[in-house]
Amino acid sequence: MKISELRIGDLCAKIPVIQGGMGVGVSLSNLAGAVASCGGVGIISTAQIGYRDPDFAKKPIECNLKAIGEEIAKARKIAKCGIIGVNIMVATKKYEEYVKAAVSAGVDLIISGAGLPMTLPELVGNEKTKIAPIVSSKKSLSVISKYWKKKYDRKPDLVVVEGPEAGGHLGFSKEDLETITKEVYDEEVKAIIELAEEMDTPVVVAGGVYDRSDMEHYLEMGAKGVQMATRFVTTEECDASYAYKQAYINAKKEDIVLVKSPVGMPGRAIHNEFLDRVASGERFMKGCRQCVSTCDPATTPYCITEALINAVEGNVKEGLLFCGSNAYRANKIETVAKIMEEFS
Repeated sequence: MKISELRIGDLCAKIPVIQGGMGVGVSLSNLAGAVASCGGVGIISTAQIGYRDPDFAKKPIECNLKAIGEEIAKARKIAKCGIIGVNIMVATKKYEEYVKAAVSAGVDLIISGAGLPMTLPELVGNEKTKIAPIVSSKKSLSVISKYWKKKYDRKPDLVVVEGPEAGGHLGFSKEDLETITKEVYDEEVKAIIELAEEMDTPVVVAGGVYDRSDMEHYLEMGAKGVQMATRFVTTEECDASYAYKQAYINAKKEDIVLVKSPVGMPGRAIHNEFLDRVASGERFMKGCRQCVSTCDPATTPYCITEALINAVEGNVKEGLLFCGSNAYRANKIETVAKIMEEFS
């Protein structure tokens, strides 16, 4: 199958692969820059992006806003002329400030989910930054597109459809995640593509994409590309620690489990001792890192920021290891260039 370029307005990716944003700290400048330099779209996750700053514990939001510009600049040096974007969760505290920081830094693309990004066009204004909502249903896209058209006379530059096999926080109920089959969800994907085509907006599909055959499946359905995250974790260029990558390689299919995140959303992760302790009722809450608006520190069992930082830094027994449904398929550390060659 001949693979075409992915066009997002005046942006053009030679290979129609977007590297999905992974936080905390899994997809920063090194991974995003590498993917972009190979002809794809590199995405930096802004989730607690400033966690390595010495002042992070005292001033997390300030450190994050500072790090957004720094990581985009570092990614640009690696990417050369490649496309660099950011993923900003709508549920992020001070969401508006994160968007403005990314736009100010000259980012090419903002992908936004974990809620409906209703105000995104207003925050970006007339800047050149492209905007893309993440949706899981035709209904969500319809609501967003109608609102954007009526209030801002703007349409999405790109639509990311995230299916039930994705990693991290998921836009489905736990019941749906346990019952929706790939064949059933493909019908929803087709409906979303049809709606997007009416707006002349390209669609990329995410969730369970791991190899070229997955991409070809969605291209044949009418998508213009795919978004893939899990496959890029076990690369030399991924910003996570070696122990984090090795946890993916060591994982078996039965180790990939659905979890209830303390921020109120279901998620998918690799089973470990930490999840056993959470299931037993143990509480790990120590302070608040001001991550998402849906978290209540008084009742949440653990700080998701701390759990994700533990994991990315290599303390995998005491961390939350978010992953996609195909994480168990990883069996070696590879390079971004080798993966992108497979998809070209």
